[in-house]
Amino acid sequence: MMHHSSEKSFMSFDFDTVTQRLGTDSQKWQKYAGRDILPLWVADMDFRSSPAILSALHDRVEHGIFGYARPMQSTIDAVVNALASHYGWPINPAWIVWLPGLVCGLNVTSQAFAQLGEEVLCLTPVYPPFMAAPKNSGRVSVTVPFVLNPAAHRWEIDWTALEKAVTPRTKLFFLCNPHNPLARVFRREELVRLAEFCARHNLILCSDEIHCDLILDPALPHLPTALVALEHAARTITLMAPSKTYNVPGLGTSFAIIPDAALRARFVRATAGIVAEVTTLGFAACEAAYRGSEPWRQDLLAYLRGNRDFLLDFIANELPGVHVEAPIEATYLAWLNVETLGLADPIAHFEQHGVGLSDGAFFGSPRGRHVRINFGCPRATLAEALRRMKTALAAH
Repeated sequence: MMHHSSEKSFMSFDFDTVTQRLGTDSQKWQKYAGRDILPLWVADMDFRSSPAILSALHDRVEHGIFGYARPMQSTIDAVVNALASHYGWPINPAWIVWLPGLVCGLNVTSQAFAQLGEEVLCLTPVYPPFMAAPKNSGRVSVTVPFVLNPAAHRWEIDWTALEKAVTPRTKLFFLCNPHNPLARVFRREELVRLAEFCARHNLILCSDEIHCDLILDPALPHLPTALVALEHAARTITLMAPSKTYNVPGLGTSFAIIPDAALRARFVRATAGIVAEVTTLGFAACEAAYRGSEPWRQDLLAYLRGNRDFLLDFIANELPGVHVEAPIEATYLAWLNVETLGLADPIAHFEQHGVGLSDGAFFGSPRGRHVRINFGCPRATLAEALRRMKTALAAH
């Protein structure tokens, strides 16, 4: 495997070794069991979690008793300290509501702050549960497409369309920052403007910030919406989790941060009797992620930057007809425009050539225009997947 010497020198953790996930409980790999297809679809990474997390889980398992769990003070402190040190965001521990997953948080938010038939607004393309969550309980999902500004080389919010989309039935706005699948980081002025928009229309602003620790561009700090738009923080709900960054989504540990007590009470009431508690192993992994995994995270970011650059280089030079419309500023996901290939079903075509991608149509993009690729994997896996995509284009 080709490796730049300069890159290897500061890597103290191993992201190159391919760990066998076939034959395990992995949703990502089970999807194509029995077929030679590399799964680069669902957003989990093919990297082992940090040594600190593995060690904490071993210790917890050694204890041998797995009763109903509540977070220990040290776990709460780890989250509070991480938010303070990463983002300068001083939160009150009382603001935290623990959840067994982030999608569950989107669904609870829809039920807590919109009634039957009321509307939840979001920007597309977007992670599919943003649109599904309201519909799951008889609420209405209203979507406003991002517009590509070719001059700025950036996806932007269509503020005029956003204003037009609001009706008296609109109660809630869902933001994804950093954005999945567009891999962009919202800037301060955009977040302030969004918060002002929500305040003007009396909307609750729910910000899913699950990818906030995966910013690839060092010049772009993650800005928590609730911190940037401080005078509007009382209407915010922030959803976060260690799951994407530390590759522990199967341990189901997430949390909402809700500064306003009345809002928090409504949210908690909507969880009653339905939302499961976080597990013992989930709390152990969460604490170790935020307390002991920072060197690992920094190496992960370096590795992901290398994968991103490898991907962009390969697309530019070897995959004619495929293009990335804007910089990949965050996440380990890339949004690829394949429209000029003229494939009736891009997903089926790439699967026939051994690569499993996500269909852009699920994210609200017109059918056949975009696919999403997950580059959170060893370089060898990514290189092989891209080689197969090149073969797929030649066969087209």
